[in-house]
Amino acid sequence: MQPISHVAGKAIPFGRKNVDTDVIIPAHWLKTITREGLGKGAFEAVKKEPGNVFTDETWAGAPILIAGDNFGCGSSREHAAWALLDMGVTCVIAPSFSDIFSGNAFKNGILTVALPQEAIDRLMDVAREHPIDVDLDTQTVTTPFQDRFTFEIDAFRKHCLLNGLDEVGLTMAQGDAIGSYEAKAKDALPFLAQATVAA
Repeated sequence: MQPISHVAGKAIPFGRKNVDTDVIIPAHWLKTITREGLGKGAFEAVKKEPGNVFTDETWAGAPILIAGDNFGCGSSREHAAWALLDMGVTCVIAPSFSDIFSGNAFKNGILTVALPQEAIDRLMDVAREHPIDVDLDTQTVTTPFQDRFTFEIDAFRKHCLLNGLDEVGLTMAQGDAIGSYEAKAKDALPFLAQATVAA
């Protein structure tokens, strides 16, 4: 996973509340065997609505999505995070997130930022014409108009996102310690290393 420390640029002013994972990526897109191309199916039903932000070229390729309360509720499909990444979104700002979605986003390198509704309303207004800046290191969201909103994030998640460490990366970082343990276990518990003999 790619390290993420700073996300800046256009922000899609979506703002809708209670957007579930079926809205983010409909079930019929889950048959794919690859993550690539899921961005085309993202928000498929919303894209059929007149004047929606997802078919407006103004926000094409925007790295930030501003959403409403309880974003990512519903099923646990990891495809929702994959679809957002395929759209180019690496940061979602909302008042709150489903726990499962938040976990899936984190594991795939998407920063989720929870801010009060008042801050979301302000960012929605700014995003219609101006860029938004999200700094993970300082845990701040800023605008060109001197708006500055701070957000909380779990220290472990922050460390992993800043360093691009997913579960595999975290395990690989402990390679020396794992190797040392295996060597000691082989000497201390030799019966574990014996090949199983078929009866």
